[in-house]
Amino acid sequence: MDGARPQTRYCGVMATVFTMIINGDLPARFVWKDDQCVGFLSINPLTDGHVLVVPRVEVDHWLDADDDLMAHLLAVSHKIGRALEAAYRPAKVGFMIAGLEVPHLHIHLAPINGLNDLSFVNADPDPAPERLDEAAAAVRSALRALGHAEVAD
Repeated sequence: MDGARPQTRYCGVMATVFTMIINGDLPARFVWKDDQCVGFLSINPLTDGHVLVVPRVEVDHWLDADDDLMAHLLAVSHKIGRALEAAYRPAKVGFMIAGLEVPHLHIHLAPINGLNDLSFVNADPDPAPERLDEAAAAVRSALRALGHAEVAD
């Protein structure tokens, strides 16, 4: 073997929680929808406006995603990141792929003012629904202001 990872898709017995969200079986506060991926708010946000960008296809490890999918996820993350920057005016917009908590590739985008803002230790385990609704509205508004038609309500 040459050490290369095989190009595989996640083929679990059950759909991942993210696939259930994408299919409408579980609720989510979507901010983006297109034919390849979606963006929705984290239910345990690191900061207000924390968005997950998730491909529609179940890919467990980001290294198993093909180049075209990764390029699309990066492009969408860039657009949502610009919206987070406009809505929250943070020092930076954090970008992270951890991938341990759900076996379905997802990118974390969060407005941050310090490195500790990207620590899962600081995730809110029970955010107020109103706070999440306000964050979703802020991100959608910023995406619309930037001219994106893929905004999801």
